[in-house]
Amino acid sequence: MNSVELIVTHPGGAHKDDFLACSALLAHYNVAIERRDPTAEDLDSPGTIVVDIGHEHDPAKLNFDHHQFPREQDPVCALSLVLQYLGAYEDAMRFFDWLETAEWLDCRGPKDTAEHLNVHPEIFNQLTSPIDQTLMRRFGLIKKLEPGEPLWEMMKLVGQDMLDFLKTIRERVDFVAAHAEHWTMEANQETFQVVFLPRTEPLPAEPSMGIIRYVMEKGLDVSVAGLVYPDRRGEGYGLSRYKDHPHFDFARIAGEMDVHFAHKKGFVAKSSATEKDRLKELLQIAWHPQ
Repeated sequence: MNSVELIVTHPGGAHKDDFLACSALLAHYNVAIERRDPTAEDLDSPGTIVVDIGHEHDPAKLNFDHHQFPREQDPVCALSLVLQYLGAYEDAMRFFDWLETAEWLDCRGPKDTAEHLNVHPEIFNQLTSPIDQTLMRRFGLIKKLEPGEPLWEMMKLVGQDMLDFLKTIRERVDFVAAHAEHWTMEANQETFQVVFLPRTEPLPAEPSMGIIRYVMEKGLDVSVAGLVYPDRRGEGYGLSRYKDHPHFDFARIAGEMDVHFAHKKGFVAKSSATEKDRLKELLQIAWHPQ
């Protein structure tokens, strides 16, 4: 990547897209952030990144503004442009469930975004966090933010966590893709599908997260009803329903000798069973028609 000396973003009120775009950049560059209008020298300098201002999108010159794009263009914000530059945008759109909404809010506002999501505009106020408000307010008040200052360090952590999450979840999904089995099963005269992830050494961290994202990425949401994956706290397996599938009730297997936990609401259970035939039997017992 280029030798960067400074990040410039717009003054005044801060928004999530410029805050997160700068945060992602700080994961790579230990440089100061200045909140001001860019000069012509800034826009031409190979050592200055200009974010969310300047009316120019030119990654080769490290300029990442979207405000000059046509109104009818699909929503894209400063964070989107920076993630594209970092080679992370494609996975970000897959795995950051909030990113599309952030793009819409920044480009189209709450009314159009609410219509796009088929929700009431007030939902955005109801979901606003004091953490968001404080970080945006404090970032908006500064003129220059230097490495070592608390807010700068927090932004760097946010950027690192975003990019680390994308790297980790991609590795988990690829791992599941290489090891998962697809079971087609029958119970109560109905057919259903389950994704099974066998135990491996070493065991991946949070295997249940990887398997859920695998199902989503492969477009199996409609066909898959349940998941079976290694239990990180024992030698057996976890069994869960995918997206709260109504035909699985794992409370029905609570009395089985090899089931040591079954949630009363029926969405998950843990079993010491390791044989596939026994796991399939537990799934069949838990399956019930509407």
